[in-house]
Amino acid sequence: MQFFLKFTVIILRICKLMTKFIFSFLCLVTLQANCQRATPLSRSELGVTVGGMYYLGDLNPYKHYSNTQLAGGLLYRFNVNPRISLRFNLLYGNVKADDSESSNDLLRNRNLNFSSSILELAGGVEFNYFPFEIGHKKHKGTAYILAQMGVFRMNPMTRYDGANVALQPLGTEGQGTSLSSKGNYSLTQLCFPIGVGGRITLGKWMTLGLEVGLRKTFTDYLDDVHADYFADRSVLLEENGLSAAALSNKNLDGSPHGRRGKSATKDWYVFTGCTLTFKLGKKNICHLI
Repeated sequence: MQFFLKFTVIILRICKLMTKFIFSFLCLVTLQANCQRATPLSRSELGVTVGGMYYLGDLNPYKHYSNTQLAGGLLYRFNVNPRISLRFNLLYGNVKADDSESSNDLLRNRNLNFSSSILELAGGVEFNYFPFEIGHKKHKGTAYILAQMGVFRMNPMTRYDGANVALQPLGTEGQGTSLSSKGNYSLTQLCFPIGVGGRITLGKWMTLGLEVGLRKTFTDYLDDVHADYFADRSVLLEENGLSAAALSNKNLDGSPHGRRGKSATKDWYVFTGCTLTFKLGKKNICHLI
């Protein structure tokens, strides 16, 4: 009887040890299968964005999406964690406006127009509303907000005598003359892109997104219009030439006086578009056994 009891105790101990071994083995196998370590490439995305760009300023004070022009660019995103990403983008587009399209009689009489290319480089932070990770079974989509700082290159132009004419060198508001102490404004300016968007994961490697971003600028010369009133045409003609005088005041009624712009406000431009990004690498597997 004692032998049987001892034998039973030994068997139970062996079963207990086997159970611990099997449990430990299964845990290691599970960890081996699921343990992955993020790398800089697995956190990085590179993609394209395509959409439309328009401007808000002296020649288009209120109408959103008026004269929207095709725009696009490249973007890079580094996902710090599922909630925060660093975002950099290079964007190119065009903006334009024309007083002849206004419903306001005074603006139609002012008769100014412009177009400008926009080349923007910006970087900042994205904040995801929900946790998001490309290819994750649960975190498949999120809304986000975007805050960046950037620089952009502009070049306001208009049509004159059948040709495109750059407005900045002309000094249409008396820059560089006895009428003003200011020189020509810079074509390179700062901007603060702020926006909202949303994106979803497409499989294990791609995301598709939609974004609306406003660009706060620190210039009122995106449209070459800043001064409240027209400069003296005779002084412009004498000191800056015929083109400057002709393009400074284009009033249809021929009046030498009138409201030209609104110096108290700055210009904005807006980009709305779709994004398609690709993850640049995959996670490393942790070798535990």
